[in-house]
Amino acid sequence: MKVEQIYTGCLAHAAYYIESNGEAAVFDPLREVQPYIDRAHKDNAEIKYVFETHFHADFVSGHLDLRKKAGSEIVFGPGAKPAYEATIAEDGQVFEVGNYKVKVIHTPGHTMESTTYLLIDENNKEHGLITGDTLFIGDVGRPDLAQHVVSDLTEEKLAGHLYDSLRNKIMPLNDDLIVYPNHGAGSACGKMMSKETTDTLGNQKKTNYALRADMTKEEFIKELLTGLTAPPGYFPQNVLMNIRGYESLDSILDRATKSLSPEEFEVVANETGALMLDTRDAEDFAKGFIPNSINIGLEGSFAQWVGEMIPDVKQEILLITYPGKEEEAITRLSRVGYDNTVGYLKGGFSSWKEIRKDFESVARVTPSDLEKSYKTQKPLLFDVRKKSEYDSEHVLGAINVPLNEINNHLAQFPKDKPLILHCAGGYRSMIAASILKQRGWDDVADVIGGFEEIKETSVPKSEYICPTTLL
Repeated sequence: MKVEQIYTGCLAHAAYYIESNGEAAVFDPLREVQPYIDRAHKDNAEIKYVFETHFHADFVSGHLDLRKKAGSEIVFGPGAKPAYEATIAEDGQVFEVGNYKVKVIHTPGHTMESTTYLLIDENNKEHGLITGDTLFIGDVGRPDLAQHVVSDLTEEKLAGHLYDSLRNKIMPLNDDLIVYPNHGAGSACGKMMSKETTDTLGNQKKTNYALRADMTKEEFIKELLTGLTAPPGYFPQNVLMNIRGYESLDSILDRATKSLSPEEFEVVANETGALMLDTRDAEDFAKGFIPNSINIGLEGSFAQWVGEMIPDVKQEILLITYPGKEEEAITRLSRVGYDNTVGYLKGGFSSWKEIRKDFESVARVTPSDLEKSYKTQKPLLFDVRKKSEYDSEHVLGAINVPLNEINNHLAQFPKDKPLILHCAGGYRSMIAASILKQRGWDDVADVIGGFEEIKETSVPKSEYICPTTLL
């Protein structure tokens, strides 16, 4: 049986595609659905089903557009209550895709409707499990997200359900089944996910902390909840979009791909109060940017950091991108529900400079510069990595303010002293620098290469401690 994993690194997201005898199915698709339609056309197949493992929190699914464009039937597991037409499957129900079968296994815990799909090949042999956020490689789904939508679903209750689902529904299955999860390392949907994106169920039983055979329910709940941090603020908003429905991506692109001259861009910014989002890389942004714009680079974990740093998915956004990258930026914003892009700067930042518009810059220092300053005077250094990264190893004396918490801790940054920021590699520190510049801090610099290069210098550091969570 052939299962195609379609992995999107910036979201650490995996969708899946199967095809048999002219019929296809897609599991947990992203919002831009044309690649799935094109893939099916390559096989001369029709996408019969779109299977959803649960109502996703970290992205807006493409199931509605697939139903509209490909005529696909949307399938959710037991307990799902979408506000649109969909098939709500029963536990144990079997769907046929050509000569393949897809069996529904209700596995509540991450959410109450969470469902695993057992894939059965043309010879009636069980092949693998599409596990969604129930079981990851090295981890399981966090049980604290649903309570942000339904308050009665406490993390303790859901963790208990997840324990039962894993032990009663998943672990009794054959060891040679291949596990196909919805996410890999870098996703905020679990705390210790592996960089590997598939494995056998048998190996997970041996290596995954949450599948220890001798673990009691109380031990499972305690271990699962230890190390969790607050989920990104956009998660509940995405859940509601996936439950209630959303606007077609085609309509969003038609509205958002509005080219604005520098003069028009400035007028729209002043009249609407839209957030100016510069998606260029850190190096180019540092050399020059439009005052009051913030930087979240398109070449990094763009959608995740947009979701972390922009609280309201309904926020109007004006884009500054490299020429030709406008549609990609709009699409990646919409993957996480940010559908209100109102236009982009024609010609990018260079067109702004050409007419001598005012612009600002951010100073950058090398790890060697930082090393020299430590020998003469101790600089005021801020580490904007996650707390788990900081606790694992950090520069002695550095103040930890995780990037996703910076807006709530601005008082920790003095305005009368020069500040130096660093993260792991330079991506997050430039986001932080841009936010501080937007809020009125003038003397801000970031470290090129971040902590990965600082480690190679003599700057004093704490002893390394192996992290117990990656959140």
